[in-house]
Amino acid sequence: MMLYVLIAAGTVGLAAFVRTVPEWAGSNGTAVPERGISRRQAWNALCLCTIFLVLFAVSACRLNVGNDYAKYVEFMHLIACDAYSYVPTEAGFNLLVAVLYRLAGGENFLLVFAVFAFFTLALFLLALYGQSDSFGWSFFLFMAFGFYFSTFNTVRYYLALALALYAVKYVLKGEWGKFLFFVLLGSAFHKSMLVVIPLYFLATLAWKKWQFVLMALFCTTFFYMQDFYLKAVVFLYPSYEDTEYLEGGISWFNILRCAGVLVFSLLYYKQAVAGSKRNRFYFFCNLGALVLYTCCSFLPIITRIGYYLNMTQILFIPAVLAKIGDRRQKRFWSVAVALAASGYFVLYLMRAGNDGIRVLPYQTFMFHDMVPILSDVN
Repeated sequence: MMLYVLIAAGTVGLAAFVRTVPEWAGSNGTAVPERGISRRQAWNALCLCTIFLVLFAVSACRLNVGNDYAKYVEFMHLIACDAYSYVPTEAGFNLLVAVLYRLAGGENFLLVFAVFAFFTLALFLLALYGQSDSFGWSFFLFMAFGFYFSTFNTVRYYLALALALYAVKYVLKGEWGKFLFFVLLGSAFHKSMLVVIPLYFLATLAWKKWQFVLMALFCTTFFYMQDFYLKAVVFLYPSYEDTEYLEGGISWFNILRCAGVLVFSLLYYKQAVAGSKRNRFYFFCNLGALVLYTCCSFLPIITRIGYYLNMTQILFIPAVLAKIGDRRQKRFWSVAVALAASGYFVLYLMRAGNDGIRVLPYQTFMFHDMVPILSDVN
């Protein structure tokens, strides 16, 4: 646990020195391009590279860390044996594993995990650097909410999640072709990413009262059509049938986090949200996640669907803070957010060794034995 605290503290400290102008900034907030690389850009690059290398090294060197680690090793072994009928993973993952194993000259699951870590972390950092009002704040929330350490677990899903966050900028710019490209790319590794097409589109709408009423009526179907939705999940994920993955459950941590962000944003709605297309999008993403967590707790994959929405909190919270004009209020809420996020991080670490998460204790291939192959297929 102490290792994770030190990693978080060290990288957050470096992130505080990064200064950026987000890509969404208009003419008033966009700096005039300079020839060559400025001192600020060089310092940003140094900090970002150091952060990336630290996070990548810890992730790439892990062994049997994460609830699904052994299952992934098993799936990779089956792919290497051409036993695809036993592999429930998507075609993109299967192809990547086959190519990497061919290049490595044999089964090397550590290489696969390292490649996933590389691209997942790169996409997350690029998304924060290019889209956040404050990279330091967004990165702090990224670490405090446990997103980084959760990448040790469901590697396919977190690659899709990173692609979704990176693609948000194309939604806000109305560049739907580029957005769909990243969605289709992500769905090749985790088909759940396809849900962001309707969800992100709905979040871009300027909602009217009758639309809220219509959506509320639709949400009531989650209470009397549960069997239908569960069958739909089994249809999309046949491997979930008759397993623990079909067990739902109320995600209180996510509900409380979404509710807290909702209350905070409502306090400054006119000041920070109403006049900003970008912040309205984040607002409705957070609201949508809260609705899903409260109305669809019976669905086994609702947490994963919700994360496509509430991941934007790490961009939304700094955006609201930046719009608070009163210095005292801004200082108060900055301290409040820092304390709340730190408390959340402590709670996350306390649960990090539990079944279903299991990102603690940390182990590395340099000091521990390899994971045994479970399958009899050769």
